Amino acid sequence: QLQLVESGGGSVQSGGSLRLACAASSFTVDQSPIAWFRQAPGKEREGVSCITISGDLSHYADSVKGRFTISRDSAMNRVYLQMNNLKPEDTAVYFCAASSIVSTSTWCAMTNSGYDSWGQGTQVTVSS
Repeated sequence: QLQLVESGGGSVQSGGSLRLACAASSFTVDQSPIAWFRQAPGKEREGVSCITISGDLSHYADSVKGRFTISRDSAMNRVYLQMNNLKPEDTAVYFCAASSIVSTSTWCAMTNSGYDSWGQGTQVTVSS
């Protein structure tokens, strides 16, 4: 499996911003599609955003469009999730995921299938 470590979570007030980072080791971030997921207490894990191997395609869940931005820094071997205008409903543990199998440069998805490597997660708490 590929190694991933998330960081950057914390507690903010509604309307605030956070930037999450997903640091990769044992592979480079331009070798795998990378996705961000989140899981709130009592809810299923849901896809938030993803970026393709090519780096020029990304997708977002409707609930975060216009507020979240995914980006990749190949030099730092990290993928970021910039989260602006945060809302209480964004409160969750955020995970990044990668695939050691997918090699299609234009593919990424916000479903669990296709990803076989996960980080440990970072907590994001947004208060009203």
